[in-house]
Amino acid sequence: MTNQVFTVALIPGDGIGVDVSEATMAVVEAARQKIGGFEIRTETLLAGAGYFAEHGVDVAPGVEEAAGEADAIFLGAIGLPAIRHEDGTEISPHLRLRDRFQLYAGVRPIKAYPNITQRLADPRAADIDMVIIRESTEGLFYSAAVHNRSIVIGDNEVRDTLRITRATTEKLHDFAFRLAAKRKARGGRGLVTCVDKANVFTSMAFFRKIFDERAAAFPDIEKRYNYVDAQALEFVRQPWNFDVLVMENIFGDILSDLAGGLVGGMGMACSGEFGDEHALFQPAHGSAPDIMGQDKANPLAAILSGALMLDYLAERSGTRHAADAAQAIDDAVAAGFTANRLRPMEFGGDMGTAAVTNEVIAILQGN
Repeated sequence: MTNQVFTVALIPGDGIGVDVSEATMAVVEAARQKIGGFEIRTETLLAGAGYFAEHGVDVAPGVEEAAGEADAIFLGAIGLPAIRHEDGTEISPHLRLRDRFQLYAGVRPIKAYPNITQRLADPRAADIDMVIIRESTEGLFYSAAVHNRSIVIGDNEVRDTLRITRATTEKLHDFAFRLAAKRKARGGRGLVTCVDKANVFTSMAFFRKIFDERAAAFPDIEKRYNYVDAQALEFVRQPWNFDVLVMENIFGDILSDLAGGLVGGMGMACSGEFGDEHALFQPAHGSAPDIMGQDKANPLAAILSGALMLDYLAERSGTRHAADAAQAIDDAVAAGFTANRLRPMEFGGDMGTAAVTNEVIAILQGN
């Protein structure tokens, strides 16, 4: 039987992006060997703040085209605080990739694992298992993807545009309801919460209106609403009561970091960004240049993003092997924490990047 061959555009990027990308590909390969039936071929592409500092542009020639031809894109981390555009913003070509490939659904799983310091004292915090769906091409980030969308009036005023369109928002809400249905089939709550500020902004009232319209097609999924400020409070009070949450771009950017903190920190914050024809996967943390190359970074956010990538490749191809490999990675991480075999330095443990990576691989191999 011929193996399914998948191509991955690998953009290590800046800082610890290089470290965690290497760790992810090692774990993905170990899972591939365990399951069999498919191959992963990577093409490393250069982009980021470091590249910008050397060449004056944020991506190497042909990067965006090559990324578009791949079956999936994997990004380590982008940006270095000390390297910025003249307007003061950081180097962020990944925002342009979102815009170019219309990666409208940013998926941020938030899951508690055993033996990680719980930020909330309530024992129910151990049951946190939710997904934030962040619209990733519009909202307040609409002006950021391409710099000329901001209006600068001398040195006295700047105007950024918040954009909500029906076409994108319909797809976003459908994505959220479909995901909730999949989770319900596996024992999940079957609940989607629309997070907005519909009491103040016309754009948010429009966002909620479309949510109600699309919900009608999913009668088996419960729908709820929360204003974004109330949702921030509820994440501190009772985050275990949520399942899938869908929201505008900047709201999702902020609340997903807050939610990540509830289950340990950004070292566990995996993510996938999905469009109709393309998808990009990356840890949601930054480049942390202060620990680059020091074997201190927690690679698990990237490794879990790699599992999301394998699941996507399986779904796109209609084959099972890559999905089984994704499940093997998820199971290995869960088993590693349960047995206290995974102790990242981020959480006060004694294991650096290499040790955590090697332990996940050992668990995959049955050792």
